Order: sequence, then structure tokens, then C-alpha cells
Amino acid sequence: MKASDKNTAPEKVLTRKDITKLGWRSSLLQASFNYERMQSGGFLLAQMGCLKKIYKDDKEGLSEAMTDNLEFINTHPNLVGFLMGLLISLEEAKENRGTIKGLKVALFAPLAGIGDAIFWFTLLPIIAGITASMAMSGSIVGPLLFFAVYLTIFILRLAWTHAGYNLGLKAVDTLREYSGIISKVATILGVTVIGGLIASYVHISLLPEIVVNASKTVSIQKDFVDKIFPNILPFGYTLLMYFFLKKKKMSPVVLIAGTFGLAILLSFLGIL
Repeated sequence: MKASDKNTAPEKVLTRKDITKLGWRSSLLQASFNYERMQSGGFLLAQMGCLKKIYKDDKEGLSEAMTDNLEFINTHPNLVGFLMGLLISLEEAKENRGTIKGLKVALFAPLAGIGDAIFWFTLLPIIAGITASMAMSGSIVGPLLFFAVYLTIFILRLAWTHAGYNLGLKAVDTLREYSGIISKVATILGVTVIGGLIASYVHISLLPEIVVNASKTVSIQKDFVDKIFPNILPFGYTLLMYFFLKKKKMSPVVLIAGTFGLAILLSFLGIL
């Protein structure tokens, strides 16, 4: 047997038309948005056509891919096609599941940040300001121009999807050779991103103050907690929620309701 036969690459089953369909279907990303796993339902739904074609009669492989794609994800709708294309190319190449999951976790948050910065905070506000001014002046060009820009952004998801898929095809050999290292690096990056999100989005601040004298008070939060370990309360609470989810198998809905209730109670008592 030839050496090349031992490392035969998996058969390429997806066509350009399939990737174009994937690009269109990426618009379903938020079709089943929920507060437990955010966009995971839509993320899987968009890829189902390609996954079924890749795995055919391999029900176990399809089940594993579906399970992985139902894990938490929250990324940018206009750029998600790039991520889908990249991951589908790796699925087609029957890449290691750890590598696929690691890349997904590592990339979805940065893509969300890039997309928000480019589209929601820069391009669209500028275009909206210009075209709204034109519309207020009585020009029909204003709304038509805004619609044209928005439509262009929407259609560009096809280009992003093809770009991600082609990048995955070109890099698959490298990914296979260094899959263990890439998976570990991607996982570390993903954990780092999650750590940044905790510091950015989870806020717990203690209100009580210690009165030293008439002109001096000490804030427990600013003068004590933040000086010893900034953001230790958000970090600790997040780890507590993770413990309940992972070890105690508690429902996320129960934890969300409990968080709301605890926040209202502690706020009423003047602690938070």
C-alpha cells in the first residue's frame, strides 16, 4: 500500500451551490434566540443541510456535530457566515471534534466584537445620519440609499461564507498536522475571551460604607474589595453559576430567576 493511501483525504462532498445556500441560511442565526444558549438553535439549523450531506448515513457523526453546534454561541449575524463556512470545511474534512469546537469557541466572540464595531457602531450610524438628513430634505434618494447599503451588507454574508469555507480548505492539512496544539491554543483563547466577558458584562458592587468620622467614610467596594482583587465578586458569582450548572445540573432558567430574585432582595436591603 502506498503511503498516500494511508492518509487519503475525506471525499469532498459539498459544492459551491451548497456553500451559497449555507450563506443564505446563515440569516436564520437568531431564529430561535433564547437566554440559555443564545443563537445555538439557529446556528445549527443553518448548517443542517450541509451536515446531513457530509455525514449521510453516519447517524453517530451527525449526532455529535449537532450536539456541538447546540452549545452556547452569541456572535454577529453579518459575519457568522465566515465562521459557519470555516467550521463546515472542517466537518467535511472529518477534522478532530476538539479542534472544531475550540475554533468555534475562540472565534465567535471576536467576530461579534468586530461586527459590532464595524456595522452597528460605525458604518450604519454614519449612513443613517446622512440618509436621514437627505430624507428630511425631501429627497427620496436618502431612504433608497440606506436600503441599498443595508441590502449590500446582507448579501455580503455569501462572500463571508465562501471566504471561511475556502480558508478552511486551504488550512485543513495544517490543522490536521497541528490539531492538538491548535485545539489547546483555541481553547485557551476561548477561556480568555470568556474571562474578558465576565469582567465586562457581570457587575456586582457593594454599597455599604464604613463611617470613620464626620469627614471620612470608607467604601467597602472601592476602598477594600477593588484594591485587594478587582472584579472578584463577578468572578466568584460566575464560578458559582458554573458550579450549579456543571456539578449540580441545575436549570439555567432557575439560575436566571434566582439571580433576579437575589439582586432585587439585596438591592432592597441596600447591600448591592
